Amino acid sequence: MPGLIRRTLLIGGTAALAAGAVAWWRRSPAATEVAYGPDPRQVMDVTLPDGPGPHPVLMLVHGGAFRMGDKSDLAIWPEVLAAGIAVVRINYRLSGTAPWPAQGEDTLAAVVHLQREGANLGLDPSRLVLLGQSAGAFLAVSTALSLVEVGLPPRGVVSLFGPMDFSTMDQDMATLGRTPAMGPTDAADSPESQLLGFPVAQDRAAARAMGPIGRLDRLREPLPPLLIRHGDADPLVADLQAKRLREAWVAADPEAAVDYKLVPGAGHGGAPFETDPVKSEVLAFITQALT
Repeated sequence: MPGLIRRTLLIGGTAALAAGAVAWWRRSPAATEVAYGPDPRQVMDVTLPDGPGPHPVLMLVHGGAFRMGDKSDLAIWPEVLAAGIAVVRINYRLSGTAPWPAQGEDTLAAVVHLQREGANLGLDPSRLVLLGQSAGAFLAVSTALSLVEVGLPPRGVVSLFGPMDFSTMDQDMATLGRTPAMGPTDAADSPESQLLGFPVAQDRAAARAMGPIGRLDRLREPLPPLLIRHGDADPLVADLQAKRLREAWVAADPEAAVDYKLVPGAGHGGAPFETDPVKSEVLAFITQALT
């Protein structure tokens, strides 16, 4: 399967770049919705900056505990468009109708679609940063690792307050002396257990293996730059999950650039992640990676 994915991406990316070099004119910044698969949830919207393309791409992946949420929940920062970067927001199948690995497959399929259709969309998919919030961070990091495995890493990854190892989420909350606001991850009705189709506590090894931390344990490849931000008062996902991601990323590639900070007093998302200093730090990371 990795070989097939690599061939698909290479063929699509080459075609996109070749066509994009001759075809792109000035476009309106209005978003265009595009289907990347047959399911109603397999859609993305593309917002282009002013100026000629093809444009580098920031792909945004929404959160919602894997069972809710929509791409429209994610704000498009005008500073990103002003830097000449296109913004792609994706939806994916939710756990109530499709168990894992549907969500990971969808996020990767969205990237493959960009590789195939980038020229027609005004995009340069070879210049890609993935950004996710909460459950979306889990998917963004997972997709980046899938691209690394086939030799086509993105230019960067932004992980904002995401779970990274389901098997240790309750342990991390207990270490910090907190009670998870949505209840224990180990429980059969937790979002993570519902995603997997079995209680996390029932098969902790499998729950770890499918996530970014478990995958990084097995990976020894050059990794793209990574920016991590997590609130140190998060009531849903312990900030120790962010620390685990940083440590696993560096263990897999000691040369990788990792920008890791906790956000003092911040909870699970909200204004601290949409204003300075976090906003300016994220913008600087994205523009450096893509321009």
